[in-house]
Amino acid sequence: MVTATNVSDEIEQMLQPYNFELFHDMRPLLEEYWATSFPIALVYLLLIFVGQNYMKTRKGFSLQGPLILWSFCLAIFSILGALRTWGHMGTLILRGSLKQTVCFSIFTNTPIIRFWSCLFVLSKIIELGDTAFIILRKRPLIFVHWYHHSTVLVYTSFGYKNKVPAGGWFMTMNYGVHAIMYIYYTLRAAKVKSPTWLPMLITSLQILQMFMGATVGILTYIWRQEQGCHTTMEHFFWSFVLYVTYFILFAHFFHQTYVVPKVKAKTKSQ
Repeated sequence: MVTATNVSDEIEQMLQPYNFELFHDMRPLLEEYWATSFPIALVYLLLIFVGQNYMKTRKGFSLQGPLILWSFCLAIFSILGALRTWGHMGTLILRGSLKQTVCFSIFTNTPIIRFWSCLFVLSKIIELGDTAFIILRKRPLIFVHWYHHSTVLVYTSFGYKNKVPAGGWFMTMNYGVHAIMYIYYTLRAAKVKSPTWLPMLITSLQILQMFMGATVGILTYIWRQEQGCHTTMEHFFWSFVLYVTYFILFAHFFHQTYVVPKVKAKTKSQ
């Protein structure tokens, strides 16, 4: 019988970490950061209010150059994160089982996952800069944007501190979707024509991500007595609530952005 520990050892031998991934473990520091994530999220929401009031009587900035650089850097980061984490999770599911990919906490000490998990937590602070560009350029700031950014920041730090078993898939899916999303943002900022279906694809992937996130949370709770899968009701509750609300919000955004305009256009043409 292949155990989770044996699979983890086998993957470590197959997927050797790069030198930059062998850094000092930041887990103790980031576990303390959990308490800081709340004031960071509150300051973020306050700055949204202040920033929108400041820009109310002012002309929006162009910021094309900084926005291209910003989106490009986040695209490269997300691509690298997706390649490394998907490589690990893909090997894990091929060599082990679906259960072992869902019950992820036993694998968090591998150098690759340890490195990219740390960066993933910290990236949720960096990505708040997306909102600054929206406000300074006087673009519409929708509810799903700031709700998603603020709650993901807090929940990511919570999941990291508590080694939430489903966190492996949460992180891996997010890296993958963001890789495509920030490529699109880079092209749009550079005014490069991209396929008209690309933004619809990104929103569809986000909806799929939320559906899979809720499903993974349910599976983790079902398998909660298995080795490395010791989730709690608290872990399950918050992950399920957040992913269901994200699913509803992104599905509503998809409907309002892509379905309603087509229906109205079709009605007018008749």
